[in-house]
Amino acid sequence: MTSLSFGGLSEPVLRLSVFLGVLAALMALERVLPRRGLHRSRGARWTTHLSIVVLDGLCLRVLGALAAPLLAVGTAIWAQAHGWGLLNQFEAPAWLEVAVALALFDLLIWAQHRVFHRVPWLWRIHRMHHADPDFDATTALRFHPIEILLSMAIKVVAVLLLGPSAVAVVLFEVILNACAMFNHANLRLPLWLDTPLRRVLVTPDMHRVHHSTRPGEHHNNFGFSLSVWDRWFGTYVAQPRDGHLDMQIGLRDFARERPESLRWCLAIPFRAASAASATSATSAETTPMTGAAPPDADPDLDPDPGSSRD
Repeated sequence: MTSLSFGGLSEPVLRLSVFLGVLAALMALERVLPRRGLHRSRGARWTTHLSIVVLDGLCLRVLGALAAPLLAVGTAIWAQAHGWGLLNQFEAPAWLEVAVALALFDLLIWAQHRVFHRVPWLWRIHRMHHADPDFDATTALRFHPIEILLSMAIKVVAVLLLGPSAVAVVLFEVILNACAMFNHANLRLPLWLDTPLRRVLVTPDMHRVHHSTRPGEHHNNFGFSLSVWDRWFGTYVAQPRDGHLDMQIGLRDFARERPESLRWCLAIPFRAASAASATSATSAETTPMTGAAPPDADPDLDPDPGSSRD
């Protein structure tokens, strides 16, 4: 397969450098500007989450070793060489092609995320991510290997249909990973920064709502990078009903269990859900998705009036 280079950095070096750099920076900022306290052992959670991301990476490595086109970048190279995909049918400036691909892939991830909340068997897999009782940058690493492989399969199909360059695919994946770690960060952004920023990007406060134990909240705010999709499609909730300091994070079904255990995480798709959990994925409209904040939350005010965000 063709080797990609970005400013002298190979693709794997670029991915690893951005991943480690962003994660380390956010971990440091979380120590200085934490939004809320953590309830479980940081060491146990971080060890599990880092183990999961290594396991996910190994699964993709094995898949890529079997056949490079089974991964998104290899598929993009193949599609471009054979003229497959919408973007390969037109002559357009490289910057425009990359911009269109980034926007459409971000919309795809938003739609995929919503489907994983709507379809019960997909929710059984995705709930590993939501079972984390705390919320910090490492939560962004907490995805079951089955979900990672399914996501890659969806992305490969999208690449065949759209026909983006391999460079666009790599940039999208790098940006997505960085944004996911940022919007999962336990970070207290000042209101003057969070308010304008979330008009374009998903901020930690916006995405934290998605990790609420309330189904009407965690079945909304599906965006990872751009916030516009939730606003346009009516799945935007500005603030949690209980405020960011008092809201409960995770899934109620597993509050008394050990979701910070690696073995527990890997087994969760194969565990039977309670009646409430089994129906939550298909009854997400228990709280109308009006695109507005819950009735007692003012999106223009600090959701925790007793705390200073300046």
